[in-house]
Amino acid sequence: MMEKRPVANTGIAISPLGLGTVKLGRNQGVKYPQGFELPSDREVRELLALAFDLGINLLDTAPAYGLSEARIGKLLPNSRHEWVIETKVGEQFADGVSRFDFSEQGTRRSVENSLRLLKTDYLDMVLIHSDGDDVRILQQEAVLDTLLQMQQHGWIRAVGISSKTVEGALLAYALGCEVVMAAYNPVYTDELPVLEAAAAQNKAVLVKKAFASGHLDQFAAKNPVEQALSFILAQAGATSVMLGTLNPKHLRENVAVASAVLGA
Repeated sequence: MMEKRPVANTGIAISPLGLGTVKLGRNQGVKYPQGFELPSDREVRELLALAFDLGINLLDTAPAYGLSEARIGKLLPNSRHEWVIETKVGEQFADGVSRFDFSEQGTRRSVENSLRLLKTDYLDMVLIHSDGDDVRILQQEAVLDTLLQMQQHGWIRAVGISSKTVEGALLAYALGCEVVMAAYNPVYTDELPVLEAAAAQNKAVLVKKAFASGHLDQFAAKNPVEQALSFILAQAGATSVMLGTLNPKHLRENVAVASAVLGA
């Protein structure tokens, strides 16, 4: 069983692999090499149950992931407190288009809607879903202050940003965020300073695009999944790697590789 890892000083402990759930709720405007059908309720329930059985307790979702939050709320196996649910604010996706709102009212409305859809009275982690202009969002919009206030009132346990820039991620840490979602893999290392800062400051990093959004042909190794997970998990700052698969076989294989890498 994979040993859980702390998220800064929040009291939250997460598995070194998390299940990304965009594919549970959205198949438009995504950057995967092949198209896919949304899974049935039975397939979603079985995938979540398998993830839990394999030792995964972290779910990565967002309002911009279409039906993902609603399906998790409806189909989540086991009890709520056994899971760590991370969602986002700032981006909505409808009619094939993303719309961004980082206002106080928009942030509160988004969090309240996520609580309702996920059928929970608290969210473990809420990240700002950046449009790419991280620094402006953090310094000039109301979203971060609003999330920190909601954290103080117990609605949210940890606050952070799904960032697009090193500068934005480091600023988020400086402004009180405990967690950042950053991209990192063997063919994209630009955001390594974020992982190094996390290790130095006792912060957390959720790693996205670990497999280059499914473009494994970019990796040189015979086993690109093993190459990617070994490379990422060698970094002390990499708290958890997000996996976006719908395939139970792939999920089992990824967990087996991560367990071998970690000596679990």
